[in-house]
Amino acid sequence: MTNPPLPVHIVEPTLEGISGHALNLVKSLCVAGEGLPFHLWVGHRAHLPGFAGIPGEIHPHFRRRLRKLQAYLLYRRLLRRPGRIVVTTAGTLDLYALDWAAGKTIPPRTAFLYFHQVRRLGTRKLESFRRLATKQPNLMVMGTTPTIEQIFRDCGFAHTVTLSLPPGIDAEAFPAAPTPFRRLLYAGAARADKGFGAVVNLVSHLAAIGANVPVAVQTSGDHYGRYDPATRAHVERLKRVTYPSLSTLPDPLMPREYAALFPGSISLQPYQRAEYASKMSAIALDSLSAGCPVVTVAGTSMAALVARFDAGAVVDEPTPEALWNACQSVIAEYPRYQENARRGGAQIRRENSWAPLVSVLRGD
Repeated sequence: MTNPPLPVHIVEPTLEGISGHALNLVKSLCVAGEGLPFHLWVGHRAHLPGFAGIPGEIHPHFRRRLRKLQAYLLYRRLLRRPGRIVVTTAGTLDLYALDWAAGKTIPPRTAFLYFHQVRRLGTRKLESFRRLATKQPNLMVMGTTPTIEQIFRDCGFAHTVTLSLPPGIDAEAFPAAPTPFRRLLYAGAARADKGFGAVVNLVSHLAAIGANVPVAVQTSGDHYGRYDPATRAHVERLKRVTYPSLSTLPDPLMPREYAALFPGSISLQPYQRAEYASKMSAIALDSLSAGCPVVTVAGTSMAALVARFDAGAVVDEPTPEALWNACQSVIAEYPRYQENARRGGAQIRRENSWAPLVSVLRGD
């Protein structure tokens, strides 16, 4: 007789609503692990209509100001009962909190941390990683890129894997037939690291030269609806730009509304090189899945994706002139770039899968 699968506790403290990639990330894991008893530990004000029909128990739990303490206390509680812990957007805090909460060596196949980025890597941080790898040899550490995985492997973590970020939107959400070019698009939260200021500069430039290409810009904030000071200033500056072909989207979008942005668009991703050199953007993956070419910055993970599939254009620096020239080159051959993006998206879906993690969670 086969033992029933252990409970799987997915920890995603910033997940409170439909904005951001966290909802689709967690939902895709639940779909891939169909039949597993999922428990979702999310923000205390969570409203998640996208989970309708997906088995799993939702626990509204985390408050923003108490999140660190609550994470430690939750890990302490969960580690003392049968089950597995999956932190779908892990940070350094989660490594430390799991170690402190355990008070001893965590058993194999118990804790899984998925890192989308690793910031401020200095000598002290790397040394602390090495100590943790010695104390907690059974932790499974996943990275969205080989670079992230290698950081942890070099520090002594024995159980590491590259688990490429799954696209957040199902391919079925996008039309199969080619869509004529209709606009430039900035999708996702307005943030400094995502080059929102460069997008505002581009819109100002288009207004100054008398262009009339349509532009759609999402201006919603982060997980909690907030802006960093620089982005808030850019949002206000965008409001003062007179450009009749501009449409702004200030509110978070439902998944269907978000998916509808991409067909016929060019996805503007002038993301900061320092932040995205080894970090992948879920919006880039969604763009390609929709057959939406990407314009981005050299030296980023998205630039490598564009080059691999010839699915857009790359600029050395995100100046308004460079971005507009790149967009014009893509518009001139939009059907070709659209088809390349669509094929690239299909290939990514074949490569990017939760399968390695789900196999372990099932006890295979």
